[in-house]
Amino acid sequence: LEAIALCKRFSARLVAGGPMFTQEYEMYLDTIDHFVLNEAEITLPMFLEDLKTGQPKKVYRTDEFADMTQSPIPDYGMMSIEDYLFMSIQVSRGCPFSCEFCEITALFGHKMRMKTTQQVINELDALFDLGWRGQVMFVDDNFIGNRKRVKCDLLPAIRSWSFEHNYPFVFNTQATIDLADDGELTAMLVDVGFSSVFIGIETPDENTLSECNKKQNTNRNLLRNVRKLQIAGLMVTAGFIVGFDTDTDTIFQRQINFIEKSGITTAMVGLLNAYKNSPLYKRLESENRLLSEASGNNTELSLNYVPVMPMEKLIEGYEMILRTIYDTNVYYRRVRTFLEYYNVYRTRPAKYSVRSLKALIKVLYALGVVDSGRIGFWKLLFWTCCHRPHLFADAVELALYKLHFQKVFGLGGQARTETDERGWTVRDMLQRIMRKKGSEET
Repeated sequence: LEAIALCKRFSARLVAGGPMFTQEYEMYLDTIDHFVLNEAEITLPMFLEDLKTGQPKKVYRTDEFADMTQSPIPDYGMMSIEDYLFMSIQVSRGCPFSCEFCEITALFGHKMRMKTTQQVINELDALFDLGWRGQVMFVDDNFIGNRKRVKCDLLPAIRSWSFEHNYPFVFNTQATIDLADDGELTAMLVDVGFSSVFIGIETPDENTLSECNKKQNTNRNLLRNVRKLQIAGLMVTAGFIVGFDTDTDTIFQRQINFIEKSGITTAMVGLLNAYKNSPLYKRLESENRLLSEASGNNTELSLNYVPVMPMEKLIEGYEMILRTIYDTNVYYRRVRTFLEYYNVYRTRPAKYSVRSLKALIKVLYALGVVDSGRIGFWKLLFWTCCHRPHLFADAVELALYKLHFQKVFGLGGQARTETDERGWTVRDMLQRIMRKKGSEET
């Protein structure tokens, strides 16, 4: 909204697209001049052609899905890449699963559509030629959705490219937990240079997983699966959700216990929100339980629907999870648990520079001198030096993440706001629910 207001001050014509506007463009009809929605491979040429003739329409939409083999190489040169921690490559769109809370299939469909392997190699070349070295994120919602193509074609090609270029990139991506069922694929990812994978765990409760149609997570030992990936050499980061209809009072401690036992250092816990076009949104709409559109930030103390569990209890439980898992001592203990099992495989030796030495000194000062949890920090480093010395750099990096998480979640002495982006407090939302239901009892 600030960007729109700034552009309007200069009488600029505004064109908007992407997932957010594709789902909610009606909210911006008065402020945006043109909407290029859905997948740009289809709708952007329509808009550009009309722009040439001086007759662009308000909205460009399509029900078709794009042929990704026709997707151009992103013009990475338009970015100041030195300002970024990660570069991004998208190989595929779509997901074969149907999780109730997810809007991905509404946006991109169930069929896995992929770029050709040569397209991916060309994008790696483009990043390399610009001088990028470091982290590259494959941002696919499910990188292993077309497992055969990934194993037999894509990964071998990336490995050959990386070898020829002296392994300039470290890769990470997103996948489903059934990756743990395929030891060959896991080993290939690690061998190619993948260091971490984000997995949607969501909840350790089997009933809830069935309710939200997260079938790929059911009938399995999630803890053992996570451990299997860590032992293979992949750092597992994961998403967790509370607020499902089947959640009971015990879910908060169960989430904490799972996160602690798993050694998942980056545990992204959020409150369930219903995103437009997701099956959950449609169900809650039919049940007259929607309160607003989702803000897109599930770490705020806000919900856009009426939960089964009393809202105050749900938010209190959510805050308890965050306070616990990102408590300094608990977090360092979890890092140690992870390091105990992590069998890292480096495709290239670590390179150290004056810059990295300066960074280390800053971290040692920030966490080992200034931070209130400095005793736990030094204990972690000493333990690592004694038991897992080759993971010293990993221990320092993961320790530094603590400051980030505590800042994001308003912990570690920083006040956490009780107001979401629209200015609603928790009390406002409770009152809104009561008005909607017409009952003080509710």
